[in-house]
Amino acid sequence: MLAVTVGPVKLHKKKAILFLLPLLCLVLFISQPESVAEEENDDTGAYQVTGPLTMEVVLQREYLDGEISEETVEEVIWSMEDFWSFYSDWQLVGQSAEQVVFKKEVNDISPLLKLNGYFGLSEGGTLSIFNGRPEDNEVIQSFFQIHTDRLKSQAQSELQKGIPVSTKDQYLDVIQMYEKYAKTDL
Repeated sequence: MLAVTVGPVKLHKKKAILFLLPLLCLVLFISQPESVAEEENDDTGAYQVTGPLTMEVVLQREYLDGEISEETVEEVIWSMEDFWSFYSDWQLVGQSAEQVVFKKEVNDISPLLKLNGYFGLSEGGTLSIFNGRPEDNEVIQSFFQIHTDRLKSQAQSELQKGIPVSTKDQYLDVIQMYEKYAKTDL
């Protein structure tokens, strides 16, 4: 049988574990990092730690097509260092006592465009992206006016019907393809 000596007391293995376990819990509890919620003490103006901080976090994503999506989440913050580390790849654009706003540029087209985006011509012969077919006339983004008289009839027909766009590569290819028809004499 294994015996452990703690000070002048000699304990057997089971008794040593029962003795040391509460001591270990106490040490772990005391060594926990302080929580980040603070409450102002009116008498001294000092801050006291009272528990975790709950913040509203607004996440803005800006896509290649100009669309900005916004998501709001509630975060319980135990450590400010961990919080800032978690959002290190986001740009801080606003902060108050109750809310933090982050923004990120996304190197892709928006989910809206992937779902229902069409290239077409808006009035005046401007290459544009529409939410739905061009005949619905709901422009999301406009690029440049093009010389429609230089387009082949098939290309002009495709633009009138609407060219669906569902990937970033397709988006960039269509813009590049019609850039050579852009009017430069505006």
